[in-house]
Amino acid sequence: MRMCSIASGSSGNCIYAGSESTHLLIDTGISGKRTEKGLVELDLSMRDIDGIFITHEHADHIQGLGVLSRKYQIPIYCTEGTKRGILADGRIGDLDEALFRVVLPDRKYSVKDMVITPIRISHDAAEPVGYKISHGKQKGAVVTDLGVYNDYIVENLKEMDILFLEANHDVNMLEVGPYPYPLKRRIMGERGHLSNEASGKLLCRILHDNLKAIVLSHLSKENNLPELAYETVRAEVTMSELPYGGGDFPLYVAKRSEVSEVICI
Repeated sequence: MRMCSIASGSSGNCIYAGSESTHLLIDTGISGKRTEKGLVELDLSMRDIDGIFITHEHADHIQGLGVLSRKYQIPIYCTEGTKRGILADGRIGDLDEALFRVVLPDRKYSVKDMVITPIRISHDAAEPVGYKISHGKQKGAVVTDLGVYNDYIVENLKEMDILFLEANHDVNMLEVGPYPYPLKRRIMGERGHLSNEASGKLLCRILHDNLKAIVLSHLSKENNLPELAYETVRAEVTMSELPYGGGDFPLYVAKRSEVSEVICI
């Protein structure tokens, strides 16, 4: 199995996950052209994609969905609430409802030789989810856009080989930055986004000896820096009581508008 961020951040998100015979996208929050270009860098095309899994209906996760679904007729997997939100969004144009496959949290869905399990997350969307992805014994997860985590999230993220984990903002940068106060409250709220510190604390609860890669994702352009996210998360691990240091695991930061490192297991 391999996973790779095609784009990541508050301006657009798209992650590839696949095996030799199955190819999936998690979110299409960038233009169709940028999505296609990213896949070319992975030696793929949209015609190789077997399914698009949408986490929630916000624009930075569905921007390219209308163009791509109309052109390639690829099945769209999402919750019922997310489906309603997508269909109500006039910005992406008409969509063929027959392409939708409604999923339920905590149920497993097979696409050829891969299994995808939606998990509930706390975010200000209709019915948002993250996704666990497996191919045989190989396991990965994509969990971004969550204001808080709980024991349910922790249990679902244990034993992963690859983890795409939100590290959206630095609290100090957000507090002194230009955003209006209500938006700051939203971002820092229970249905907002994980800070760098919170991301590191969550990571401390799910680290294990066989974790192959952590990819910090969905960084804010205005309220974070890649180096700051990286060092803050590393510091949280190093300062914890765990028998691990911040340098004991491969830690990456997903690039905002470029294809990031391909993680293969």
